[in-house]
Order: sequence, then structure tokens, then C-alpha cells
Amino acid sequence: MTVEPIRSKVKINQMHHYLKGKDDKYALLFKFGLNTGLRISDMLPLKMKNVCLDNGSFKEYLIIKEKKTSKEKKIKINNALKNALSEYIKRHNLTKENYLFPSQKGGHIGRVQSYRFLREAAETVGIENFGTHSLRKTWGYWTYKLSKYNIGLIMDTFNHSNQKITLRYIGINQDQKDDLYTLVQF
Repeated sequence: MTVEPIRSKVKINQMHHYLKGKDDKYALLFKFGLNTGLRISDMLPLKMKNVCLDNGSFKEYLIIKEKKTSKEKKIKINNALKNALSEYIKRHNLTKENYLFPSQKGGHIGRVQSYRFLREAAETVGIENFGTHSLRKTWGYWTYKLSKYNIGLIMDTFNHSNQKITLRYIGINQDQKDDLYTLVQF
């Protein structure tokens, strides 16, 4: 199975609503992935101090070292993510050293657990070909569409070596193939 981006904003909203009703930690993880394009392995170990200043206000940028590439990544924390974080932080009374996505056993939740939870939500709302990478791909897909097809910037953000890789990664090639099959009908 090839993991795909979520191409429907209605499905995105349904999945977020479902997650919020089950466990707001996973709703935040979902929002975080959709708004940053980070890999799950880079989101799970995040702590409050990664997103908040000592005075409790939000940092302008999230700065991390990517696990896979060891490259530093600087991501502007947008208003949608700040709103989700603010609500979550207040509800859980988090402090500077708390993980954003804590495990009941201590530390932070793992990749497998997050996959299971997100996958269940995707299946419940009817999203096919979903995996944790779908969050990153969804960010790329919608950024591509809303940026008026600025593939170069998305390619650079994902550290891809060429546009063809990025287009395939975010599912644009499949969209174009699907369009071909709707054009010709006998």
C-alpha cells in the first residue's frame, strides 16, 4: 500500500473532530503534522520548551534537528497550530519540561502507538491509504495547491533532490493520472 495525502478538507475536519473526541493528544499530533509537515519521529519527542518561551508565550519558530537527515529545520508556528497548542496546554496544565505527546508509561508516545490511533481514526472517517506519513504528505499536497504550484519551495522544505520525487511524494502524479481517466470515457 502506498501512503497517500488526505486530499479532502472535509475528511481532514472529520478526522480531527473524531480524534478530539477520543484523545486530544492525538488531535494535537494530527494538527501538528498537518501544519508543519514534520515526520512523526520529529514530532513525538517535542516538549513544551520547543514551542514556548519561559514567559509562556509561543516562540515564533520551532527549531529542531531532523532525526532522519540530522539537518536543522526552522518552522514558523502558524496561528492554527498556536490555537490548538494553547487550548491543549491549558487543558493539561503543561510545564516547560513536559512532552507534548506524553505516554502513560513515561516519556513520549511511540511511532507504533501513534500509527494505530491515527489509522483507526482514518478508517472510521473513510480515509484510505493512510499512514503516519500521510500528515507530511498532506501538508505538501495542500501547500503545493495553495502556493499556486510552487514545487521548488516544497522540494527544498522536504530536502528532495528533484521535483519529480516531490510531485510523486505528495501524490500529484496520481491526481494527474486520475484526471486522464476521467477525460477519456467511451
